[in-house]
Amino acid sequence: MLAQLSISNYTIVSSLDMDFFSGMTVITGETGAGKSIMLDALGLCLGDRADSKTVRHGCDRAEIIANFDVTAIPLAIAWLQDRELHTSNECLLRRLVTADGRSRAYINGSVSTLQDCAELGALLIDIHSQHAHQSLLQKPIQRALLDAYAGHKSLTQDVEQCASGWLDKRRELELLAGSADEHTSRIQLLTYQVDELDVLSLQPSELVALEQEQNTLANAEEILEDAYQALALCDDQETGARQALKLLVGDVHATAAVINARNLLESTVIQLGEACGEIQRHIDSVEVNPDRLSEVQKRLEGIYDIARKHKVMPEQLTELHQALRDELQGLASGDERIAQLKLEMLDLAAQYGADAARLSKKRRSAAKKLVKNASSVLASLAMDGCQFEIALIPLKSEDPNPHGSEEVEFLISTNPGAPARALGKIASGGELSRISLAISVVTANTAPVASMVFDEVDVGIGGAVAEVVGTLLRTLSDRTQVLCVTHLAQVASQGTHHLQVAKTSSDKAVETSLKKLDDDAKVQEIARMLGGVKITSQTLAHAREMLGN
Repeated sequence: MLAQLSISNYTIVSSLDMDFFSGMTVITGETGAGKSIMLDALGLCLGDRADSKTVRHGCDRAEIIANFDVTAIPLAIAWLQDRELHTSNECLLRRLVTADGRSRAYINGSVSTLQDCAELGALLIDIHSQHAHQSLLQKPIQRALLDAYAGHKSLTQDVEQCASGWLDKRRELELLAGSADEHTSRIQLLTYQVDELDVLSLQPSELVALEQEQNTLANAEEILEDAYQALALCDDQETGARQALKLLVGDVHATAAVINARNLLESTVIQLGEACGEIQRHIDSVEVNPDRLSEVQKRLEGIYDIARKHKVMPEQLTELHQALRDELQGLASGDERIAQLKLEMLDLAAQYGADAARLSKKRRSAAKKLVKNASSVLASLAMDGCQFEIALIPLKSEDPNPHGSEEVEFLISTNPGAPARALGKIASGGELSRISLAISVVTANTAPVASMVFDEVDVGIGGAVAEVVGTLLRTLSDRTQVLCVTHLAQVASQGTHHLQVAKTSSDKAVETSLKKLDDDAKVQEIARMLGGVKITSQTLAHAREMLGN
């Protein structure tokens, strides 16, 4: 859910920090006070295009930070994890807009594209306002809503697996059954490359051993010279240690310090003797052999040449050899694989046909039920003349589609006798918000819902219908966080939390502020919305009654 929104130097806001909570939060204020500024600013964090005119006059830049709690949004967590952006159960979306029109977007501190912000934002929040960020307008979301409402998740997974398996096998078949000339040419090239690597016969650990041996042979004389010098020094040190030990023998020297010195010298003599032996063995192992050096260098040159030819590192030749051998073997047995793929595709197509037909039948049944229930809610919202339909449009392609054999589209007609059209074609933002509210309420118990924002949901309504809208929003808030910008007391009185927007003016600037209302302040604000300029005792009583209800 949306936990906090911070706005700095945006339009008429110098600094505004808003905390949000679960349940239903209503936002009210006088006309022109800036209630929609919050939604516009939030839209920037969700990938909207920036405009330098939104930067507050006299400021270098505007900054908006939206903090979301993603604990209960597994799809958002998965999205962040896939991009290595998941750091905690908090998700920060940040947007900077400069006065010269440039902007930058960040997700959890990392620079991100507007497309990424929009993709993630669609998983976090759904804004119902003049079509902006309205996921319900997207056909894939409509299909997912219908399938979730129908409760046939396992069947949709079966259809998707059959179609994906069929498509994968077709891609493999097309590769195998490509041009005969290309197929033959590829086999000839692979045969040559594999034979060449067979002749090279490079063993997995051979390269490292050869490079070490080359280094030793190439520097043998220098290695031996250093070793002989070290042996001579050790001999001298051992002789000196033995002489010192002889000088300290006898009772006349038997102090504690001398005894310790004797012990150390005896140990030194032993260690120096062992060191001399090891150095001698090292000398014996080093061979000055120009012929062997030539052989090793020739072998390494052959390895390096083939590695350059294949454009890989020398240590990758063994892995490349196996990969080319496997591909050659696969192409050599291509005819058998082609026949096998055709049989497997026939089986998958038959299974897909059966599963897709069952899915279509269930979708038709669920669509009728969803239309009936949503239409009932729409009637309670003074939209009984509105005709809601769900179209199942057969796909033209005969190939299996992972989403089934039809496209799902929500259609609406707001005027009697007018043809039903796609939701996105509706002009009225208020109507669209109420339609979205009706569908969201009906599907709330089956479909995963992000935080929802409703703006203009109460445009053109009042009285009992406004009260129904408020009740539906409150019902929806039992399942998800609901934010509602409203100018109707019947809607505002349903809020579990109430934020009031106010605008103040001076000779120098205009400023928008926001505050959370306590119980007494709620009464005053509801009374203002009911009574206008003059608030009477009757208006206050009515406000208390509405809040009590």
